[in-house]
Amino acid sequence: MDGATAGLDGAPAGVRVPRGVWALPPVVVLALVFLYPLALVVQQSLSPENGGGAFDAYASVFASQGFREALGTTVWLAVGATAGCLVLGFVLALIIAFVPFPGARGVAKFIDVFLSFPSFLITLALLFVYGTVGMANGLVTDLTGAAEGPFRFLTTPWGVLLAEITYFTPFVMRPLLAAFSQLDTAQLEVAAGLGARPARIVRQVILPEALPALAAGGSLVLVMCLNEFGIVLFTGAKDVTTLPMLIYGKAILESDYAAACVVAVVNIAISVGLFGLYRTVGKRAGA
Repeated sequence: MDGATAGLDGAPAGVRVPRGVWALPPVVVLALVFLYPLALVVQQSLSPENGGGAFDAYASVFASQGFREALGTTVWLAVGATAGCLVLGFVLALIIAFVPFPGARGVAKFIDVFLSFPSFLITLALLFVYGTVGMANGLVTDLTGAAEGPFRFLTTPWGVLLAEITYFTPFVMRPLLAAFSQLDTAQLEVAAGLGARPARIVRQVILPEALPALAAGGSLVLVMCLNEFGIVLFTGAKDVTTLPMLIYGKAILESDYAAACVVAVVNIAISVGLFGLYRTVGKRAGA
């Protein structure tokens, strides 16, 4: 080839472009699209519009009862939903993977499609079933003649918890089904041949193999529940205030952007910490 021909890197032959140059464009795009808006949020949290010290907004927010209640509500909803998803996801994945029934493969495929659904769509479906004028209440009022139906839990923290468990359970099932597909069935056959009952096989053979997938899926669900906004908003649970809802209220309803940015910084810090945990667990699980 001609010595003047351009190399694979687009530079003339014989001219070496430092590798750092090729890393510059994606770093610039990342900085403009993600890091710059994040820096603005942090700057706003340190620069209250009404003046004062840099950390006055943090002190004011941390001292408020509303923030502490929102933080507690966010944590217990995220932990409760994660625990529910782990239990329900493990049971459902066991049934799909190890209990033969017609359509099991179709159900597994549907789980992949379900992961693409927006969270508010699931909440809307629950409202049609359990809402104040939903089908369940309508059926009860038609049968009993009562003025109102008995199902009113959907606008309570328990309704939010149900909606989050319903939506996020497939995010636990997906890695579990992948782990179960790699499980050596010979181990199950040997255990069954030795007279082990199904419960013992699950406890001593299947569960140890599923623990990494459970940890990875649970960590992901915990991060997503921590930042969930649509489910809380669409259930209409006015007394349920999470950190994302508090950010919305401070920024949109109260126009207190400094306080909203403080809560956002706290939410981001918790999310990044949990995401780091998720990545660590995922690597150990081989995800």
